[in-house]
Amino acid sequence: METFEFDDIVKLAISAGIEIMKIHDSSEGIIYSKKDDDSPLTKADEAAHEVIALELKNLTPSIPLVSEEGFHGEPMNSEYCWLVDPLDGTKEFIKRNGMFTVNIAFMQRYGRRWKPVWGVVHAPATGKIWTGGVDNPAIKLDGEISKPISVQKEIPEVVKLVASGSHRGEKDEFFAKSLGSHELIRMGSSLKVCSVADGSANLYPRFGPTSCWDIAAAHAVVAAAGGSIIGPDGKELDYDLVENVLNPFFMVTSTSHWDQAWLRCQD
Repeated sequence: METFEFDDIVKLAISAGIEIMKIHDSSEGIIYSKKDDDSPLTKADEAAHEVIALELKNLTPSIPLVSEEGFHGEPMNSEYCWLVDPLDGTKEFIKRNGMFTVNIAFMQRYGRRWKPVWGVVHAPATGKIWTGGVDNPAIKLDGEISKPISVQKEIPEVVKLVASGSHRGEKDEFFAKSLGSHELIRMGSSLKVCSVADGSANLYPRFGPTSCWDIAAAHAVVAAAGGSIIGPDGKELDYDLVENVLNPFFMVTSTSHWDQAWLRCQD
């Protein structure tokens, strides 16, 4: 496998973000089409994918790429794989509310399943960046300021519960009520996971559909920050990059304190 620096991948996420913001700020407006699953697709999704795919192929030609907008190589013939969402939160991008990200994860295969080794999440509208991984500390970069981050381990009187701005149902409401006193924070894209990683929120339960590329990069960051993402069985979430890219329900959490409440909601 080729050697590379994770700093170069951070720079690549920033380059993709620049392409996204060119379209975001264009006077032409944001034009989008619908994919087969009825999700929106913009020129920004495609432009960011092209930048990332080209550079990753140059940097690491032997490592396969799985992206929401395309792929190259054969993941099951490799120990490692790139997992990318060039523009996570396309609906938020169309709304121009700033809550969209570039997600790049470096994944390792365990049999037919995959786990994140390292990830970067870049929010182009604000310039903020979250990175971290197995052998890399969790860090948040905001302009020239770089600081280590960690989840909030202390159990608060009022739980900060982050939730999607676009998806919320009965199970979400039931789980939130089971927590007692809580503050609901609406947010889009993988920023929800990052808010747990940097201590801005305590929990992010997800009872709606997501794909592996939506959260894997942020998963690496929150794990490096001392948190976890558990599936319906209470075990750490892992991923399928090939046959079924859809994730089960999951919870991003700062501690195991709420695990039992989560498991009770799976019935």
